[in-house]
Amino acid sequence: MIVLTPDEVRERFGPLFAEKFIVMVDEEKGLAEILETCRHRGTIEWDVMNRRRAGGALTAADVQGSSMTMAARLGAYEPHFGAAGQEIGGQALAGVEVEGDEVVTTWAGIAGAGVGVAACLPQAPGVIRAEYPGEDDLHIGGARICRVRIVSPKYEKVTIGIDDTDTKEDGATWVLALKCAEACKVEGAEYLNMRLVQLNPKAPQKTTNCVGSVLNFAVRPGSVDDLLGFVKDYIEEHAVSGDTGIAYYRGIGLPETEYTRKIKTELLTQDEVEAEAARLGITFIDSAASKGRIGALGAVLWGNRGVEAAGLYGERPEGSI
Repeated sequence: MIVLTPDEVRERFGPLFAEKFIVMVDEEKGLAEILETCRHRGTIEWDVMNRRRAGGALTAADVQGSSMTMAARLGAYEPHFGAAGQEIGGQALAGVEVEGDEVVTTWAGIAGAGVGVAACLPQAPGVIRAEYPGEDDLHIGGARICRVRIVSPKYEKVTIGIDDTDTKEDGATWVLALKCAEACKVEGAEYLNMRLVQLNPKAPQKTTNCVGSVLNFAVRPGSVDDLLGFVKDYIEEHAVSGDTGIAYYRGIGLPETEYTRKIKTELLTQDEVEAEAARLGITFIDSAASKGRIGALGAVLWGNRGVEAAGLYGERPEGSI
């Protein structure tokens, strides 16, 4: 076993292009979510197609600009490069395993794809070290297979829904949510993204658009309480409504619920929303305990469902460029 730090990988192969690498795990469900960012979109697009083809631990992958989000199973799995791998190369996530406070992702790559997993990805901020089975795995490129274990800190995912911070005269929840995310300096909390969630526009007690906001974070297990405390204090200090709702979910993948549809199409009561939140493991942390909890739940339910979250129920983005 040959062990190299990111700086040692960079010294050996020269500086490459990886900008971020974060692995979140939900050990209870046996799931992982991996965020990888590159400086260049083309490499991410090529990687996602090859990793989908190879299978292994990967169950799904999506591209957002020059970033990729991967869904995976915990455990070790044999990738299937097959004939395509012999002809055009390939790249695979072969395993995701939790070892104490660290997560080990195992990768395999053929030809140029081997450069990506053996030389580029191990340089990413967020990597602790890279472990190569042998010297041959450091001979990158060409028609050979490179294998590497990339060790990174263990994170979990926290999704925070926010609604009803504004009034018809003042404020905007999405602006406050983004200001909160940018102000957050909690150690061990990495801001991932924000999403605007279109709720039921026929709700009688709304400002104009009836839109909630969600913040997604990757969080070290010991920092979750600090993050939630910061978000609660910041949002409630700067909100101009007395009905602000704040809810959070800790984990990857919510259970199925008909409220994903209902929150966009029906008029719901606070009581039924609070009951469904309890069933799903979603927790409210706001002080108002008011109607804002309806939209906060909706934001959590749609917080990781893609661009459709921003539309009316059933709307789909049309076409691509």
